[in-house]
Amino acid sequence: MMEYTLLIVVIPLLMFLLLASCGRGMRGQLAGWLGSLGMSAAALLSYTAAWHYFTGVGKGEESYQQILACSVEWLRFTDKLHIDLGILLDPISVMMLVVITTVSLMVHIYSLGYMKGEKGFQRYYAFLSLFSFSMLGLVVAPNIFQMYIFWELVGVSSYLLIGFYYTKPAAVAASKKAFIVTRFADLGFLAGILLLSYYTGTFDFAALTAGEGALVAGSMAGVSFMGLSAASWAMALIFMGGAGKSAMFPLHIWLPDAMEGPTPVSALIHAATMVVAGVYLVARLFPVYFFVTPGVLQLIAYLGAFTALFAAVVAITQTDIKRVLAFSTISQIAYMMVALGVSGYSGHEGLGYMATMFHLFTHAFFKALLFLGAGSVIHAVHSNEMSCMGGLRHFLPVTHITFLIACLAIAGIPPFSGFFSKDEILAAAFHHDQFLFFLLWVIAGLTAFYMFRLYYRIFRGEERPYEHTPHESPVSMLVPLGILALLSCVTGFIPFGKFVSSDGSMLVIHPEGMIALAGVVAALAGIGCARFLYRKANDRPAQIATRLHGVYTAAYHKFYLDQVWLFITKKIIFRCIATPVAWFDKHVIDASFDGLGRGTVKLAGAIKGLQSGKVQFYAFVFIVSTLLLTLWAFFY
Repeated sequence: MMEYTLLIVVIPLLMFLLLASCGRGMRGQLAGWLGSLGMSAAALLSYTAAWHYFTGVGKGEESYQQILACSVEWLRFTDKLHIDLGILLDPISVMMLVVITTVSLMVHIYSLGYMKGEKGFQRYYAFLSLFSFSMLGLVVAPNIFQMYIFWELVGVSSYLLIGFYYTKPAAVAASKKAFIVTRFADLGFLAGILLLSYYTGTFDFAALTAGEGALVAGSMAGVSFMGLSAASWAMALIFMGGAGKSAMFPLHIWLPDAMEGPTPVSALIHAATMVVAGVYLVARLFPVYFFVTPGVLQLIAYLGAFTALFAAVVAITQTDIKRVLAFSTISQIAYMMVALGVSGYSGHEGLGYMATMFHLFTHAFFKALLFLGAGSVIHAVHSNEMSCMGGLRHFLPVTHITFLIACLAIAGIPPFSGFFSKDEILAAAFHHDQFLFFLLWVIAGLTAFYMFRLYYRIFRGEERPYEHTPHESPVSMLVPLGILALLSCVTGFIPFGKFVSSDGSMLVIHPEGMIALAGVVAALAGIGCARFLYRKANDRPAQIATRLHGVYTAAYHKFYLDQVWLFITKKIIFRCIATPVAWFDKHVIDASFDGLGRGTVKLAGAIKGLQSGKVQFYAFVFIVSTLLLTLWAFFY
């Protein structure tokens, strides 16, 4: 009954093919309008699919059902092992269809104003459609190999969009960095897929997660390597791919540099597509992680907590508004990973899983709003640096209000959406691991602090002597801001547990009084500190930075992780590994085959006289050989 969902994926693909092949001949903004129209159709189909699924088609007696809307066999390896391409609908995939198409549509519309007049306007919209197609194909994948195919397409799409300004060396370097770091992580992902499929004989998510991961547990039982079970190795390697895409420490280094792409691209990457792919991957295989490899799930929780704290501390010191938001994304995605790590499986024990997907849902809208609001500010002042901003609320009233709403939402202030989803994460952590709860509570305060530091330095304080009077963005940019602001206000009231849970059953959720109060207190404390330090121009921030000189400088330089990675790649991998391997390849492997070739040529030159074509020579050789053979036979 839901075969039409195939169109949700196909329409962006058709838009990409159309704009990529015919875009250069399109005048004005025709390419943008066509791309936006195609994404509008995909969004409407996604809303229709969500309505049909949650109100009847997918609704069983006790839980929501998985529906294979369409499937076609692509490659067959054995009787059991084959790769199918299709559409799998369940609560999290349907939810992601809504999130991706909504945010992508807002970015398409916003870009009509932001990218107007840019060289490569048609190419930009072609890449947007390819990116949307890749992510949509990823979330509806019925098997892990289809997910991997679209996973790599997402990587290619991000490479093209981050490096859109290909004449800028910084943009080219950022796109290569994103591509290489995520490919390195994806190598682990592929190894995990191959290991998992070798023992289980299947790629299908339904088979892998059925019966509390019984297939994985049974087929990989008793197999171990270096003290860890084969299942643990497989799931840890698969998570490595998710850690790369979701910018988890220490593979986070590509995401801040990805800001070199157009700002609407940053909104798309950070809010609803690339960086949430890792969270979605763990959620998709959650029964296997929980029942078969709980140690790996615990590792995910603690790595997520460390990443969230690390990114929040770095965000406090950044001065480029897009980099502040980039580290904010790293912190929030890690927050979601922690919630998955502390989740049970059924009923209220599965609160962390539901909270993760709820926060992913709400975060998509207010993070997209933050990036698009930042784009509106950059569009007005032609700079990313906070030192070039101040008092912009008078010049950008709509951007100011919508940006403030997004800041309140991400800070977790009621009744905005972030309060409800973040509260559920805190509650899940509190009931599972109070040390993690304390870390998340501290991070909630830091989040409020760095977001309102950003808000006060942009929109409050003293007006800067701008070269040109800043002006509000055009309507095509303001409409998406208004829609996303509205969503940031109302999506928290959705009874999300009734639609998405770890076991598909309906979960009634409500804020827990003391935990909710603790979260609000942390947020208000962060906002209060930001107001005290940045409400008006003063020397307090400089004094604090001076007193904490070493820590502040290290945080400003992102704790020198980029330099560490450069040292590892250049001094260790390139110099100590790649250079000796290259020498061995050139002077041993190549030299051996070159020597074999030269020896063959010399030998051929030495014996070519044997086939000179002279009959007299052949007769001479024949007679001499006959005599020698006769003598040999006579004496021996």
